[in-house]
Amino acid sequence: MTSDRSVVLTATVPVGTPPVWALLQRRLFDVLDDAWRAFADRYCAPDGSLRYAGRVEERDGGDDFYEAFFNWPVLYRLGGADDLLDASKHHWRGVTAQLTELGLVVDEFERGYDWFHLGESMLLFYGICAADPADPEFAARARKFADLYLPGSPSGNYDPVARIIRAPHNGAGGPRFGLQKEWASYGADLTSMSRFGLPLRDLDGITRWDDLADPAHARRMGDAMNARIGRGDTAVDLAATSLAVNAWLYDHDDRYRDWALDYLGAWHERAVACGGVLPDNVGPGGTVGELHDGRWYGGLYGWSWPHGLYSVGNAAVVASVNSVLLGGGDELLSLGRAPLDAVLDHGIEAPVTGTDMSISDRWLAELGDDADRPTLLVPNRHADTGWFDHQPPQLGLPLWLLHASGAESDRDRLERIRKASGYDWRTVRAFRNKEEAGHEAPWLAYLNGDNPDYPAEILRVALGQAARRLELIAADTTDPSDMHIHHWQRINPVLTEALLQLTTGTPQVLYNGGLLPTRLAYWDAGRGRPGLPPDVAALVDTVTADRVRVELVHTGHRHPRTVVVQAGGFGEGRIERVVTESAQSGHPGDPRAYVAPEPVLHSGEIPVGAGHLTVELPPGRRIRLDLRLTPRHRPPSHQTAPV
Repeated sequence: MTSDRSVVLTATVPVGTPPVWALLQRRLFDVLDDAWRAFADRYCAPDGSLRYAGRVEERDGGDDFYEAFFNWPVLYRLGGADDLLDASKHHWRGVTAQLTELGLVVDEFERGYDWFHLGESMLLFYGICAADPADPEFAARARKFADLYLPGSPSGNYDPVARIIRAPHNGAGGPRFGLQKEWASYGADLTSMSRFGLPLRDLDGITRWDDLADPAHARRMGDAMNARIGRGDTAVDLAATSLAVNAWLYDHDDRYRDWALDYLGAWHERAVACGGVLPDNVGPGGTVGELHDGRWYGGLYGWSWPHGLYSVGNAAVVASVNSVLLGGGDELLSLGRAPLDAVLDHGIEAPVTGTDMSISDRWLAELGDDADRPTLLVPNRHADTGWFDHQPPQLGLPLWLLHASGAESDRDRLERIRKASGYDWRTVRAFRNKEEAGHEAPWLAYLNGDNPDYPAEILRVALGQAARRLELIAADTTDPSDMHIHHWQRINPVLTEALLQLTTGTPQVLYNGGLLPTRLAYWDAGRGRPGLPPDVAALVDTVTADRVRVELVHTGHRHPRTVVVQAGGFGEGRIERVVTESAQSGHPGDPRAYVAPEPVLHSGEIPVGAGHLTVELPPGRRIRLDLRLTPRHRPPSHQTAPV
């Protein structure tokens, strides 16, 4: 939290009949605090590790262990249980020791893997750092991890001359050339990968998946993958800049800022040279296409294989958000913008059902019955034959660009997608995907004033999904030796998407390595910690570049609460003024009357000129704050407490 002066406001408007959303929101906090305890009791050992006795591949699995807890510190930051922060740290330490024993972690960091997965594994760590920046142990780790990628690091991950991360698999063990040994022979028996097609499409005699049934072809494909996909830099490594930004947020050590901006700048220059579209590969000499006959596509987790936009776009937008945090200039936002515009320019109109796509299950859940309706589909992948693998746009990507920039061009991109969609953006469906995202469309409709029931509906969905997972936990008799390595993340009962949207005006975190600069942040003055106080619910209904409107409701009847409202989760914003309302005294009225008197409201504008303001909430009172902001008034930083 920021330490400058703070205006103090007192809520005077009676709550009267409590709004449904406020009661559901407080109920969700209560349910989630029960839920994470139930998960820990069922799946965790006393040392914080996960009970697991199954197989772990040579270079896979570390992310899956950390992902089981990825959003727990976020819940704490929003107002979860006091002991949730210590629990998050306990499980991080336990899992890290567990993975060290399994050989996947060295000196508390992944030995060497790709940043599509490393980004997933780091969310728990980033969340702990943001929730408790005063913890010297995690602050030291943040710097240690970021140091692995600085020029001159003994790890050797980074080549400052070529301005590349030297191998797609990288980490505490330095560049780890090649791919996992399980892919040394890449054959047709790898059925889980068949839907993504051939990793390389230019090998003589291997033109379709079934050709890999020949052991000679499988070995040749494995050799080529190790030699070409397993060397040089790849676009998903852009997510490594989150390590540097996270370390920089502690004390603004410019070593981290300088490296991140230089690395982002190198990729920006490559994109400009490729006509604007972000390439996915750079060879050991620093040249795009060096290992792919000049192609800008073909790298690991790149445009051609296996996920395309799902991996490249995520890393690109993570990079764009990081560039804004570092004050790197709007031109670096093109890293995230250009890929989205490229695929939008090649969009088609077709239904999800009946369209050949590599990932369809998530869209069947998100669209429900509307999956049969023609809608905008954009290509996720590119090969010699052009763009292919059309799927609905992932709204979290353009939404995070708007969240970071506030620019009208980013707002226009979302409106372009909405107009081309063949389904009603107001519909709220009861699903939860791996990223715990996907409800961006109805939330945006709400913020645009076109979906007034969204807060209550999304909270009901969250409560239902949490209840389902609690039932799955209670009924789960799976033996640790038979447990799938994705089992825990599939059953994690903590849900933060709805709470982030409604209380802070912020989308769900970008899952493959994003930091979480929330639009608003809260501090519970009574407990001296981040988050909303007990009994207090918050609802953001307006978000623009320089304005946020939020309502705070005290749903309790006994204890007064004091909440500090901050502009920006990293303290980067400044509240210039606030428009608020007050009520004349007179409530609850004459006891002989059958109803309470209607409050007489008065609106007024108050200058603030600070990073935060303080609100005193007597029981049964509410207040609406229309905050007028300067969004990037000061450099962002990890905050400890307001004064």
